[in-house]
Amino acid sequence: MDTPRSWRPPVRESLQAAARGVGLAALSIGASLALFIVTVLSVVFVVLGVGAFTTPAVLNTVRAHANRRRLLASEWAGIAIPSPYRPLPEQRPGAVGLVERTSQLLKDPATWRDILWLLVDAVAGFVTALLSFAVLVYGVEGVIMMFGLWEAVNNGYWYAFIPIKGYGSAVQAALLGLALIAASFYVNRYPLQAHFMIARLLIGPTRGAQLEQRVERLYETRHDAVDSSAAELRRIERDLHDGAQARLVAMGMSLGTVEALIERDPAKAKEILAQARSSSAEALTELRDLVRGIHPPVLAERGLGDAAKALALRMQIPVEVDVELTGRFQEPVESAAYFAISEVLTNAAKHSGADRIWLDIHHSRDAGGMLRIAVTDNGRGGADLEKGTGMKGIERRLGALDGVLALSSPEGGPTMVTIEIPCEQTEPR
Repeated sequence: MDTPRSWRPPVRESLQAAARGVGLAALSIGASLALFIVTVLSVVFVVLGVGAFTTPAVLNTVRAHANRRRLLASEWAGIAIPSPYRPLPEQRPGAVGLVERTSQLLKDPATWRDILWLLVDAVAGFVTALLSFAVLVYGVEGVIMMFGLWEAVNNGYWYAFIPIKGYGSAVQAALLGLALIAASFYVNRYPLQAHFMIARLLIGPTRGAQLEQRVERLYETRHDAVDSSAAELRRIERDLHDGAQARLVAMGMSLGTVEALIERDPAKAKEILAQARSSSAEALTELRDLVRGIHPPVLAERGLGDAAKALALRMQIPVEVDVELTGRFQEPVESAAYFAISEVLTNAAKHSGADRIWLDIHHSRDAGGMLRIAVTDNGRGGADLEKGTGMKGIERRLGALDGVLALSSPEGGPTMVTIEIPCEQTEPR
């Protein structure tokens, strides 16, 4: 009978953690220490004028080194370390540009935290990273002590708390070594986690930096929202002017003609009335389409889930919809989510080359409530958020609600667009 997975020692994970620990220890004692020394010298030489020309390159290297550690923290330990750096303006050419960039970098508090982290990483980071490897290797040393190594070190050598005086003490060391190896299978990942938690403490954004970034983002998204609203109002005005308004004016002229012809030429009057009726139907259709573009009736009446299903039915390719919603959301949230889904589905149908799309919508209570939407297609991939204005419009609309949009689209597919909007779910209306 197979042993249950939960009872097997995670040997592979332990060896992987040990190997990663060696690599991190090398980065800590090598790259971090070297960068700390070079950075301090470069900053000191700013006073002499020389450092102004070297500091931007040095600090950019430090940031690349810190970003690499952030990436490893996410991939190896599942610890997210957001970037805390302030956005930098475009650098001017020449010596003046280098001096300005040096000033900008040194005024960023994250720069000084990076420098402090380099020193801490060279000491505490090195120790915590090496622990994963050291416990395993020390256990192996205890085992091989029994196979002759005790004879080579039989002169006052201690293995942990065991003095090596002969074969009997070597056997004791081997037993302790086996215990250490067995323990390392279960604890090796914890020193790595401690290593990355130290890094997060120093190179992650402080609460003040997070608030500053949030204010900056809110300023940008509110500004974009105002621009988007103004553009939307201009579009509605143009559509009314060029569409329904023109037809209604034509209908008025037609009815005036009918009034003049109804006694002299009833047949012609009936023909013009039929044309006016047709124009009124077309004007009504255009008004309905315009209203649907502002706030679809099905969204207002039935909610996001049913509105998304209605969208899926209108697509040219099959869309499998999975909705797990028990209530409604505030009107701005539903509207933003609906138009985001509409844009993503339309893009997938037009550009992906897919023959099937999957739409998943659900709400979780994590972090005070989060609406999550995923649109996946089996097309050719290669999508890019920077291309086209539709996805940028979605980002602006979501940004006004602190929502985010993420895209994963490798060449060859599949493409997945993920949308998250923080919001509370209310009772059904």
